[in-house]
Parts: sequence; C-alpha cells; structure tokens
Amino acid sequence: MTRLDRQFDFLNEADRLKSVQRANLLLDGSRPENSAEHSWHVALWALVHAGAAPEGCDTDRALQMLLLHDLVEIDAGDHPIHLPNPGQARAEQAAAARLFARLPEDLHARLHALWREFEAGQSPEARFAKQIDHCQPLFQVLCAQSPRPDHLDIVRDNLATGRAADLCQRWPAAHTAAVALLEHRAPPPGDFTDGLGFLSEVDALKSVYRATTLCDGSRFENSGEHSWHIALYAQILADQAGPGVDIARVIKMLLLHDIVEIDVGDVPIHSQDGTAHGSADILAAEAKAADRIFGLLPKILRDDLHTTWTEFEANSTPSAKFARSLDRVQPVMQNIQCGGGSWKDYDVTFAQMEARVGAKVAIGAPDLWLWVRARTLAFFD
Repeated sequence: MTRLDRQFDFLNEADRLKSVQRANLLLDGSRPENSAEHSWHVALWALVHAGAAPEGCDTDRALQMLLLHDLVEIDAGDHPIHLPNPGQARAEQAAAARLFARLPEDLHARLHALWREFEAGQSPEARFAKQIDHCQPLFQVLCAQSPRPDHLDIVRDNLATGRAADLCQRWPAAHTAAVALLEHRAPPPGDFTDGLGFLSEVDALKSVYRATTLCDGSRFENSGEHSWHIALYAQILADQAGPGVDIARVIKMLLLHDIVEIDVGDVPIHSQDGTAHGSADILAAEAKAADRIFGLLPKILRDDLHTTWTEFEANSTPSAKFARSLDRVQPVMQNIQCGGGSWKDYDVTFAQMEARVGAKVAIGAPDLWLWVRARTLAFFD
C-alpha cells in the first residue's frame, strides 16, 4: 500500500464512528447523538471556550485531541458514564492499537501518542480537552428542549459525585451554569453563558442531511458528522498541503464551514445539473445565515469565527484553497466506498465530476487529486 492508500484506509475506517450511538440525545430529542457528531460538537466547544484553557495550553493541539478522542469507540462502543464497565479501558487500548496501525508509521506513532496523552489527562492540552469532553454532555441534557428526567438525574449525580464533580474547581463558570439550569434558573451572565446560545444552535446541523451517504451506504450523512470527518481529513492529509497552508486554521475552517446549512440546508454540488451550488441566491442566503448564527456570539468571538468562515468562502488564501479541496475530496471517497452514491442519484458522468469537483480539488491539492482521480476513473470505467 502507498502512503495515501494507508491514509485513506484509515479515513474510510473512521467513517464507522458515525454509526456509534451515544446515550445523549440531540437537543430536539429526535434521536441519539452519534460519536462522530459529538466529536465535532466538542471541537466547537473548544473553539468557543478557548479562553478557559489552562495556562500554557496549546488549544490547537487540544482541538486535534478532540477530533481523535472517541475513534476507539468504533471497536469498543460508547460507555455511558452512569454504567460500570471495568473492561472499557482495555478494549479502548486494543482499539487504538488496531486503528492507528492502519496509518503510515510516522502518523501512527504521532496520533497514537496524541490519543494516549488525552487519555492520561496530565498535559495542559489533555486537561482542557477532557474538561470540554466532560462538559458538553451535561449541557446536551440541560439545554435540551425537553430534557428526560432520567438524563437530568444522571447529570445531577455526575455533578455531585461523578467525573464532573470537580468542575467547581476546574471550571467554576460551567459548574455554576449547570447547577442553575438544573434548578430551573437562568445561568448568570459571563463568558461561559455567552457561548451557550451558539453552541446550542449549532446542534441543529446534526439534522441537516447531505446527498452523500456513509461509506457503507446505510444512510445519508449529516453535515455535523461530515464537518468532523473533513477536519480529520486535514489532520491526516496535512502532508498534501502546499506552501503557506496553516493546518490549524484549515481545521477551524472545516469545523465551521457548513454551519450556515442550519438555515439554508445542504445544496448538492450535482443538483440542478450543477447550477444550484454556488449560485448567487444560495451565496446570499448563506451570508445571511452566517450573520445570524455567528451573531449569537460575543463580539470578539463572533468576529473571529465569522472571519474564519468568510476566508473559507472567499477561497483566496492557501489555507482556504486546501480546506476547500478536502471538502470536495471527501464526498468522492464516500461515493467510491458505497458504490456510486450521489453520482448514481444525479446521473453524473466522469467529465461532469471532474469539472465540478476535480478541477477545484486540484487548485489546493494537485497531487491528492491525481491519486483520487485514478480511483474515480476506475469507478466510472
């Protein structure tokens, strides 16, 4: 296997995380959250609450930990915090050994070490990542439209005696807000509370479905888990980036890029014979959605994240061009894995696919497109 063969073998295997159900529900209560969209959501939590990181923390490194932290659940499953499972740690270690071994040796060593660092919870980055990972599930219950009584009981016990019990020392603002919501009071104003509206609103992206399916073809992919997957693509395929590309910024762009679909919905690139995607009407609607959704944040953070989204849309910097290339490549790989997917649904020819997708991928990742193109040609032949 070539280096890219192994990188994509890992990324295709990672797709299975989208089928691992968690105990938490989406905020609207419509279904259980899966571990891929959870990983995307905690990454956004880390972006919004970077100011709460401990001294000396590299928040970009913590973000990379959060993209990886639950991959082991592909084999080991999700472990609800209120249920005993003495064999979970051993199962997760075995899963990590199997999964990261699929990568080229340098990536295998680096990312397995990053996962172990998260698990140990000792470095400033790991402490911050775990702080975020322990907090998001609490507010996934507390901010729900109609929280289940048994889930509220789990939150109450977790805050009293569980892994969130020391939040009052580690993150007092989060603890105070959680207790207030449990007691049906408005949480006090401040940096933590100011981010809750945005972080609750973006949960809706988990219910926006795309034209592409999971790699196994079992269902359509949603835009939340897609955003996690392509952020992982950036982490794994960073060696394909050209001069001037900032991978940390690429990851942030990809975590944020589809948030506007909460209002606008997904616009498949092959819909309306390729004319709908990027049309003036769609671009205007997405700009309006960005103003509304990022407008839920305090000004400094609103301006920072909105600027990141705008840079991706403008597609003029090296980082944006690489990010957009990855956003185009991932659906191609999903279609290859599932036997055609949206290409069959929209009766796409190879020439159309290359014009709508390949030419754009080649702008930011030319060598990557050569590899993908050869596999795409084999499918269409």
